[in-house]
Amino acid sequence: MESDCHSIDRVEVRSTGTGRRQAANRVDDADLLRAARECVLANGVRRTTLTEVARTAGVSRMTLYRRFPDVGSMVTTLVTVEFGEVLEKAHRAAGTGDARTRLVNGMVRGIRLLHEAPLLQRVLDTDAELLLPYLVERLGSTQIAADGFLREFLKAGHADGSIRPGDVAVQARSLLLLTQSFVISAGPASQDLDLDALTDELALLLDGALRPEGALQPRSPA
Repeated sequence: MESDCHSIDRVEVRSTGTGRRQAANRVDDADLLRAARECVLANGVRRTTLTEVARTAGVSRMTLYRRFPDVGSMVTTLVTVEFGEVLEKAHRAAGTGDARTRLVNGMVRGIRLLHEAPLLQRVLDTDAELLLPYLVERLGSTQIAADGFLREFLKAGHADGSIRPGDVAVQARSLLLLTQSFVISAGPASQDLDLDALTDELALLLDGALRPEGALQPRSPA
């Protein structure tokens, strides 16, 4: 069963009724991304071609090429869209309470959604090397979006006193470095341990790292 964390659901490609492909100006980018997602889930990134995506979407290869020059740009757009949906769900899951509590809740929920994300898990299973540049060379758009998510809650936590004082940019980047390992390395790390137990422990680590000096510690999860 697919997770609800992705924003582009699979849809049936409609025929024109004449056996011809859809006109270019009648095809939305969302239709093309749905087709790309279907192909990547079936074959992985490296084995997905523009020709296959175009055929799945019911458009010509040239129509697809005008929107996305290569598979890489299409997959990048697809991942960015779906990650944005994860951040929205994580934001809603933050709930109520002080900013530290909401940040911890939102981060843990977001990580668990990513553990269930079919597209990301497919990339990790078959094309994990494609993520290497974003770990050793530069930050990607999804990491920058996550950094912005963290900064929002950190600023609120400084304002309400629930998060210890510090440089927001440094704190956000440190949290990003910590938590992305719980996404990228979750598979091998949970081969002999329960994944939920690991994310429960992460919640305690995050709360402890952000708690102001002298604040009461929360109880450990039951």
